[in-house]
Order: sequence, then structure tokens, then C-alpha cells
Amino acid sequence: MRWINLPLLFSLLHLPPSYADEIMLHIGEHEIRAVIANTPAARQNGLMHSHCLCANCGMLFVFPQEGKYHFWMKDTPRPLAIAFISANGSIVNIDEMEANSTQIHSGLNNAMYALEMNQNWFAQHDIKARDHVAGLQQAPPGE
Repeated sequence: MRWINLPLLFSLLHLPPSYADEIMLHIGEHEIRAVIANTPAARQNGLMHSHCLCANCGMLFVFPQEGKYHFWMKDTPRPLAIAFISANGSIVNIDEMEANSTQIHSGLNNAMYALEMNQNWFAQHDIKARDHVAGLQQAPPGE
């Protein structure tokens, strides 16, 4: 049997090695490949220590119920943008987050999902609050 260096393989794919599930999401005409973080451990780790994220790739955080969730960027070496998304797929609000910051970023209203993308991704694609994210029903439920 041939040995495969999984961390190297995942770094070439620009995905963190601890996440296997991914789905395709759409916001208008924009397609996003999103890695799923739906367990407490996966949500806690998020994109910490990740240096690469492809242009239309992100991480979808799935929570067990709607609520006000809070994020920070401790140990995350690249700046990101985050969209808080309601259970019906409507973007609640979008925020920009600086690398390695402990500043708290929160949804303005209840959210069931949060989508992290490269910094300014939402602005560059003219995506705003109240836009709809399609494909969320494919995500496994949050634990």
C-alpha cells in the first residue's frame, strides 16, 4: 500500500485536513465551495492556522439552532469576511475580520449559519444583507 501525505494533499487542495464534508452554495450567480463545520470541535477550530483559501471557497458553520453567534480571528493568519445567515437563507449581516484579532464579530439578529470567505469577497461580488444563499438544505445539521 502506498502512503499518502494527507496534510500535503489537503494543503494542495486549499482545504484544512480536519474537514471532509463540503457543499456547493450559490448567492445569485456566484458559486461557492464550502467546507462544513457542524460539530462543536469543527466550529471551534474553524479556519485557525489555515494559510490558503481558494478564490471561491469558504467555510460554512452550521449551528444546531438559530441564535446569536460570535466569532473572532485568534490564531487565524489571514483576514476573512463573514456572513451571518438565517435559517431561511437570508444574509443577516456581513462583517470583515482582521487576521489574528480577538475582536468579536456577531450576527445582528439570529442566524443558523455563518459563512467565512476571503477578506472583501462579499463586497467584491456585490453581495449584501438580505441576499439569499441557496444550497443550505444540503448541509448536515449542526450538532
